[in-house]
Amino acid sequence: MINKQALLAELGFVAHIYHNVIYLTPSIPITKIYNMPKSDDDAISKREFEALSEFRFQIRRFERFSEDVVQTHGITPLQYLLLLHIKGYPGRDYATVGELAERLQAKPHGMVALVTRCEEQQLVQRRHSEADRRQVEVHLLPKGDALLTKLAALHRTELRSLTGVFPIPIINF
Repeated sequence: MINKQALLAELGFVAHIYHNVIYLTPSIPITKIYNMPKSDDDAISKREFEALSEFRFQIRRFERFSEDVVQTHGITPLQYLLLLHIKGYPGRDYATVGELAERLQAKPHGMVALVTRCEEQQLVQRRHSEADRRQVEVHLLPKGDALLTKLAALHRTELRSLTGVFPIPIINF
């Protein structure tokens, strides 16, 4: 029998399971991987280019699906991601503006504008943290939660259609 943890370690990955989702992370820092000295054996093969091309195609295909489906429900792709990251923030039911900016790889002032647009649609609500009044927490409102639940179900169906085509997170299959 194959020891999956040992195999992953041999391939340079560590598996973490959080809420029934398996996350693979490199066992050495990514910066070390990118800064490794190049050798003549580092040439990228045609097969590797094909694999990279397929990977990027499937990512873009999923992104396009997501863009189309969220817009038909009256929100933008960034608004959907904001709702998703609030609900999906580990360990609690809210996220701070700074945490959301990090998750969306956005500037804090841009995140404030996005939160404001979501507040205007009654999807989220800002609250000052009781623990640290300087922190602003962003919470889902019932309308935002219901919309997110509907959209996440559609995304899960699309992810299931990619099984065997594209390596995807194992989410309630």
